[in-house]
Order: sequence, then structure tokens, then C-alpha cells
Amino acid sequence: MTIQKFIKYTPLDITGKSLNSTQELTLNILEQSGNYLLHKDLLRHSSLKRQGTVSTKTRSEVRGGGRKPWQQKGTGRARAGSNRSPLWKGGGVIFGPKPKIVSFKLNKKERRLALQTLLYNKKNNIVIIENLEDGVTEFKTKNFLTICKNCQIDTNQKILLVVSKKTAALKAATQNIKNVELVLASNLNTFSLLKAKQIILTPLSINDIKETYCD
Repeated sequence: MTIQKFIKYTPLDITGKSLNSTQELTLNILEQSGNYLLHKDLLRHSSLKRQGTVSTKTRSEVRGGGRKPWQQKGTGRARAGSNRSPLWKGGGVIFGPKPKIVSFKLNKKERRLALQTLLYNKKNNIVIIENLEDGVTEFKTKNFLTICKNCQIDTNQKILLVVSKKTAALKAATQNIKNVELVLASNLNTFSLLKAKQIILTPLSINDIKETYCD
């Protein structure tokens, strides 16, 4: 059973001053705990990151081993048919890993519900800054740190910066700050949201979130 929740925010400008407008976000969340959905979505996200290219050779794939090392009887040693047996050094691997595709299916509605539930749980950690995409015009880290200081954002904690478009100046200004992750609103995911202690949104990114993830 899902219910609607409304969150209202007062945006800030890049100088940290409150504006006279409000931004509202309507989220559909589960009436009871949605932790199981978050867990399933994190499993899906982690499985997509796996390459699945690890591979070992079986005894039939290891080079050599065509000749019987010694005769079957009379030597006093154990029987051996190939020096590429898994029991020998340099031999094949028994039940070793092979390339495979690991996938974890989750319905689109479940993914959206998990993301909206996490956004609602993090509602107290969200700050909205007006015109951040075009407000950063210089390729300087110092300028973005000044904006964070004006808006009382702690750069010692994990920060998720969600924007509608990645400008060259914004990417250059944030790439040298280890605790800042810059993502597009259309690529927002529960893994990044869960790690973040502070979330910075813009009015344009809120519109993208509404169009992409909210009904």
C-alpha cells in the first residue's frame, strides 16, 4: 500500500540567501517499511557492476599433458594419466569460475518506489540551491567551496550533487573534492543516495526527478 507525501523546500541562491519561492516534491512511498525494496535495488545495482569476466582453465584447456607420465604399473608410484591433472602443480582447476552474466531483475515500479522512499527518508538532508548549473562559471574548486560555505554545507561529509545538466565548469569545480559526487537527475540511483550525508538539488533537477521517477 503506497501513500503520497509532500515535501516543501525554500531554495537558496549561491550566496546562501533564502529566496521568496518554494519547491515542492510529491513522493509515493510505502505505508510500511520499504527497506526490503531498497535492499533489492542495491543488490541489482551491485550485480550490474560485476564484470563476470573471471576465468580459469580446466584440465582440457591447459597446454600439454598428452603423454602419460609413467607406466601404469611397476614403478611404485600412484597411477597418473596426465601431468595436467588438477592434482598436479600446473594442472587444471576443479570447478573454477567461468565467465557469466549476473543479473538481478527488479520491476521499474519497484525501482521508482525504492528511490522515492529513500528520498523521503533523507528529506532533512536535502538543500536546494537555485541556478547552480549556470551559477558556476569559472573552472575553480574555490568557487564551489565558497558556495558550500555560504549554504552551510559541510564538505567533510559525503555530498551528492544532483543537477539537470553537467556543465564543464561545474565538473571542473567539483572533481577535485573527494566527498562530492556529481550526478544527473536522470541517472539518480539508490546507491548514491544511500551513501550521501547531504544532498544538493536544483529546481531544474527537481523537475527532472518528477518527470523520471514520480507519477
